[in-house]
Amino acid sequence: MSADERPPVPEPLPHPVVDNHCHLDIGRGDEPWDARAAIDTAASVGVRRIVQIGCDLPGARWAVAAAAEHAELVAGVALHPNEAPRILADGGRAALEAAWDEIERLAGAHPKVRAVGETGLDSFRTGDDGRAVQVESFRRHVDLAKRLDKTLVIHDRETHDEILAVLDDEGVPERWVMHCFSGDAAFARACLDRGAYLSFAGTVTFKNAAPLREALRIVPRDRLLVETDAPYLTPSPYRGRTNASYLVPVTVRAMAAERGDDLGELCAAIDATTEAAFGGSW
Repeated sequence: MSADERPPVPEPLPHPVVDNHCHLDIGRGDEPWDARAAIDTAASVGVRRIVQIGCDLPGARWAVAAAAEHAELVAGVALHPNEAPRILADGGRAALEAAWDEIERLAGAHPKVRAVGETGLDSFRTGDDGRAVQVESFRRHVDLAKRLDKTLVIHDRETHDEILAVLDDEGVPERWVMHCFSGDAAFARACLDRGAYLSFAGTVTFKNAAPLREALRIVPRDRLLVETDAPYLTPSPYRGRTNASYLVPVTVRAMAAERGDDLGELCAAIDATTEAAFGGSW
């Protein structure tokens, strides 16, 4: 199989689950699928609902429109942690303020916009010169989620302690999700103690992810979610190829095996927990 060839469709799950973090509008190495085709392929293996995440202004607009069009989708909108420093550098303060204002408008534009995110902090792609505005943007998104009663979806890349410091200072919303959880068991406990839902992606299947699997084992079912972050983070044995929501079963089966859970029971729990995390059914 070539790197550009999509992985095969896996065996369907015994109970539906939700892909709670996906970027249907982004391609990687090949053209993105038509949204309808991507949704239908995922549904064929039991992934019947998707949270579409927009993390820049074009993506946020697309997410709102897609959620309005497709019954299987709800949306999240935000400026990604690396996007705020980029806007400030390219367009100045006025451009950044205008972008924040548009995210706020989009967050309240449609009842199927359930989340503010992904927001958070990222020290991998943004250096020290962009950190202050990144923190400011994160704080503004936390405030927006609280004011609009939306789920806060957090991106955390090599910033565990800083994420918790901002949340402790601002106060957490009623519902918040650690997207693509990347910490160890101690960090998982710190997040759970603050009321987080922890979402695991294909990274939990990687050979070098032993601390992540330790974290997975301690998360209660009523706080556990699954995602693709498609088109990124494709689970093993397809790592490096283009991810999509139809590959959630690969990750869920690995999660069930690691935790010693019955697959059907775990799927049912994840499905119900995702509804709780994102404000009810859709």
